Amino acid sequence: MIAILDYGSGNLRSAERAFALTGHEVLVTSDPQMCAQADGLVVPGVGAFSACMQQLLEISGEDIIAARVQAKKPIFGICVGMQILFTHGLEKDGANGLGIFAGEVSQIAAPILPHIGWNTVRPDSESRLFHGVEESAFYFVHSYAAKNAVPESFNTYCNYGEDFLAAVEHENIVATQFHPEKSGAAGARLIRNWTETL
Repeated sequence: MIAILDYGSGNLRSAERAFALTGHEVLVTSDPQMCAQADGLVVPGVGAFSACMQQLLEISGEDIIAARVQAKKPIFGICVGMQILFTHGLEKDGANGLGIFAGEVSQIAAPILPHIGWNTVRPDSESRLFHGVEESAFYFVHSYAAKNAVPESFNTYCNYGEDFLAAVEHENIVATQFHPEKSGAAGARLIRNWTETL
Protein backbone atom coordinates (compact mmCIF):
# COMPACT_ATOMS: atom_id res chain seq x y z
CA MET A 1 0.00 0.00 0.00
CA ILE A 2 1.14 3.54 -0.80
CA ALA A 3 0.10 6.33 1.57
CA ILE A 4 -0.32 9.91 0.33
CA LEU A 5 0.33 12.14 3.36
CA ASP A 6 -2.67 14.43 3.84
CA TYR A 7 -1.58 17.58 5.64
CA GLY A 8 -3.68 20.04 3.68
CA SER A 9 -1.14 20.76 0.95
CA GLY A 10 -0.74 19.33 -2.50
CA ASN A 11 -2.85 17.93 -5.29
CA LEU A 12 -3.88 14.91 -3.28
CA ARG A 13 -6.38 13.46 -5.74
CA SER A 14 -4.15 13.83 -8.79
CA ALA A 15 -1.32 12.20 -6.84
CA GLU A 16 -3.66 9.45 -5.69
CA ARG A 17 -4.76 8.73 -9.27
CA ALA A 18 -1.21 8.78 -10.64
CA PHE A 19 0.19 6.35 -8.07
CA ALA A 20 -2.88 4.09 -8.34
CA LEU A 21 -2.12 3.60 -12.04
CA THR A 22 0.82 1.43 -10.95
CA GLY A 23 -1.63 -1.16 -9.61
CA HIS A 24 -0.84 -0.46 -5.96
CA GLU A 25 -3.49 0.28 -3.37
CA VAL A 26 -3.28 3.99 -2.55
CA LEU A 27 -4.63 5.68 0.57
CA VAL A 28 -4.81 9.43 1.30
CA THR A 29 -4.26 9.69 5.05
CA SER A 30 -2.68 11.54 7.95
CA ASP A 31 -2.95 8.56 10.29
CA PRO A 32 0.54 7.89 11.74
CA GLN A 33 0.04 4.13 11.96
CA MET A 34 -1.13 3.84 8.36
CA CYS A 35 1.77 6.01 7.19
CA ALA A 36 4.22 3.88 9.19
CA GLN A 37 2.88 0.61 7.79
CA ALA A 38 2.70 1.74 4.15
CA ASP A 39 5.19 0.30 1.66
CA GLY A 40 5.78 3.85 0.41
CA LEU A 41 4.89 7.32 1.70
CA VAL A 42 4.30 10.19 -0.74
CA VAL A 43 4.75 13.72 0.64
CA PRO A 44 3.11 16.20 -1.76
CA GLY A 45 3.28 19.96 -1.46
CA VAL A 46 1.93 23.06 -3.19
CA GLY A 47 2.32 26.71 -2.19
CA ALA A 48 4.75 28.48 0.10
CA PHE A 49 7.44 26.63 2.07
CA SER A 50 6.46 28.18 5.43
CA ALA A 51 2.75 27.44 4.99
CA CYS A 52 3.48 23.81 4.11
CA MET A 53 5.70 23.41 7.13
CA GLN A 54 3.04 24.92 9.41
CA GLN A 55 0.40 22.55 8.05
CA LEU A 56 2.77 19.60 8.39
CA LEU A 57 3.51 20.43 12.02
CA GLU A 58 -0.21 20.70 12.80
CA ILE A 59 -0.64 16.97 12.11
CA SER A 60 2.77 16.00 13.60
CA GLY A 61 3.85 15.13 10.07
CA GLU A 62 7.47 15.75 10.99
CA ASP A 63 7.27 12.74 13.35
CA ILE A 64 5.65 10.59 10.66
CA ILE A 65 8.43 11.40 8.21
CA ALA A 66 11.21 11.10 10.81
CA ALA A 67 10.00 7.63 11.82
CA ARG A 68 10.16 6.44 8.22
CA VAL A 69 13.61 7.97 7.72
CA GLN A 70 14.87 6.19 10.84
CA ALA A 71 13.31 2.90 9.73
CA LYS A 72 14.71 3.40 6.20
CA LYS A 73 11.27 3.02 4.65
CA PRO A 74 10.62 4.59 1.21
CA ILE A 75 9.53 8.23 0.95
CA PHE A 76 8.73 10.24 -2.21
CA GLY A 77 8.63 14.04 -1.82
CA ILE A 78 7.01 16.15 -4.57
CA CYS A 79 7.54 19.89 -5.23
CA VAL A 80 7.33 21.66 -1.84
CA GLY A 81 7.27 18.14 -0.42
CA MET A 82 10.85 17.96 -1.66
CA GLN A 83 11.79 21.44 -0.45
CA ILE A 84 10.73 20.86 3.17
CA LEU A 85 13.22 17.99 3.41
CA PHE A 86 15.98 20.62 3.46
CA THR A 87 17.22 22.67 6.42
CA HIS A 88 15.67 26.04 5.64
CA GLY A 89 13.48 27.81 3.11
CA LEU A 90 13.93 31.51 2.29
CA GLU A 91 10.48 32.14 0.79
CA LYS A 92 8.64 35.11 2.36
CA ASP A 93 9.94 35.44 5.94
CA GLY A 94 11.70 32.10 5.81
CA ALA A 95 11.09 28.93 7.78
CA ASN A 96 12.96 25.92 9.04
CA GLY A 97 12.48 22.66 7.17
CA LEU A 98 12.90 19.10 8.37
CA GLY A 99 16.69 19.12 7.96
CA ILE A 100 16.87 15.64 6.46
CA PHE A 101 19.05 17.15 3.73
CA ALA A 102 21.48 19.95 4.54
CA GLY A 103 21.00 23.16 2.60
CA GLU A 104 18.56 25.95 1.91
CA VAL A 105 15.81 26.50 -0.62
CA SER A 106 16.18 29.89 -2.32
CA GLN A 107 14.66 31.84 -5.18
CA ILE A 108 15.75 30.87 -8.67
CA ALA A 109 17.80 33.52 -10.47
CA ALA A 110 15.59 33.73 -13.56
CA PRO A 111 14.06 36.74 -15.35
CA ILE A 112 10.53 35.33 -15.26
CA LEU A 113 9.04 33.65 -12.19
CA PRO A 114 7.37 31.41 -11.37
CA HIS A 115 9.00 28.76 -13.51
CA ILE A 116 5.95 27.13 -15.11
CA GLY A 117 6.15 24.52 -17.84
CA TRP A 118 8.03 21.58 -19.26
CA ASN A 119 11.79 21.20 -18.95
CA THR A 120 14.28 18.45 -19.56
CA VAL A 121 16.57 17.43 -16.73
CA ARG A 122 20.08 15.99 -16.37
CA PRO A 123 19.83 12.79 -14.32
CA ASP A 124 22.77 11.23 -12.56
CA SER A 125 24.17 8.50 -14.81
CA GLU A 126 23.37 5.90 -12.14
CA SER A 127 19.83 7.08 -11.43
CA ARG A 128 17.22 4.34 -11.13
CA LEU A 129 14.34 6.80 -10.81
CA PHE A 130 14.89 8.17 -14.33
CA HIS A 131 15.51 4.83 -16.03
CA GLY A 132 13.90 4.99 -19.46
CA VAL A 133 13.02 8.71 -19.20
CA GLU A 134 16.50 10.23 -19.12
CA GLU A 135 15.77 12.48 -22.13
CA SER A 136 12.20 13.36 -21.15
CA ALA A 137 10.67 16.68 -20.07
CA PHE A 138 8.78 17.10 -16.79
CA TYR A 139 6.29 19.68 -15.55
CA PHE A 140 7.50 22.35 -13.11
CA VAL A 141 5.60 25.05 -11.16
CA HIS A 142 7.83 26.90 -8.67
CA SER A 143 9.95 29.96 -7.93
CA TYR A 144 12.23 28.45 -5.28
CA ALA A 145 14.51 25.43 -5.30
CA ALA A 146 17.43 23.73 -3.58
CA LYS A 147 20.62 24.21 -5.55
CA ASN A 148 23.45 22.33 -3.85
CA ALA A 149 24.01 18.61 -4.34
CA VAL A 150 23.01 16.25 -1.55
CA PRO A 151 26.11 14.20 -0.62
CA GLU A 152 26.17 10.45 -1.27
CA SER A 153 23.09 10.74 -3.47
CA PHE A 154 22.07 10.68 -7.11
CA ASN A 155 21.42 14.34 -7.91
CA THR A 156 19.45 15.40 -10.99
CA TYR A 157 19.59 18.98 -12.24
CA CYS A 158 17.46 21.31 -14.33
CA ASN A 159 18.38 24.73 -15.69
CA TYR A 160 16.02 27.68 -15.64
CA GLY A 161 18.06 30.85 -15.28
CA GLU A 162 20.50 28.77 -13.25
CA ASP A 163 21.02 25.14 -12.29
CA PHE A 164 18.87 23.80 -9.47
CA LEU A 165 18.09 20.37 -8.06
CA ALA A 166 15.27 18.75 -10.00
CA ALA A 167 15.47 15.47 -8.07
CA VAL A 168 17.39 13.65 -5.36
CA GLU A 169 17.72 9.92 -4.70
CA HIS A 170 19.20 9.27 -1.27
CA GLU A 171 18.94 5.85 0.37
CA ASN A 172 15.20 5.34 1.05
CA ILE A 173 14.22 8.89 0.00
CA VAL A 174 13.49 10.19 -3.47
CA ALA A 175 12.20 13.68 -4.17
CA THR A 176 11.36 15.72 -7.25
CA GLN A 177 10.96 19.47 -7.67
CA PHE A 178 8.69 18.82 -10.65
CA HIS A 179 5.26 17.19 -10.54
CA PRO A 180 5.47 13.62 -11.89
CA GLU A 181 1.70 13.28 -11.53
CA LYS A 182 1.31 16.11 -14.08
CA SER A 183 4.14 15.00 -16.38
CA GLY A 184 2.26 12.65 -18.69
CA ALA A 185 3.80 9.37 -19.81
CA ALA A 186 7.27 10.32 -18.54
CA GLY A 187 5.93 11.08 -15.08
CA ALA A 188 3.94 7.84 -15.04
CA ARG A 189 7.08 5.86 -15.95
CA LEU A 190 9.07 7.63 -13.23
CA ILE A 191 6.40 6.84 -10.64
CA ARG A 192 6.39 3.22 -11.79
CA ASN A 193 10.18 3.08 -11.49
CA TRP A 194 9.82 4.11 -7.85
CA THR A 195 6.99 1.71 -7.03
CA GLU A 196 8.97 -1.18 -8.51
CA THR A 197 11.55 -0.66 -5.74
CA LEU A 198 8.96 -1.00 -2.93
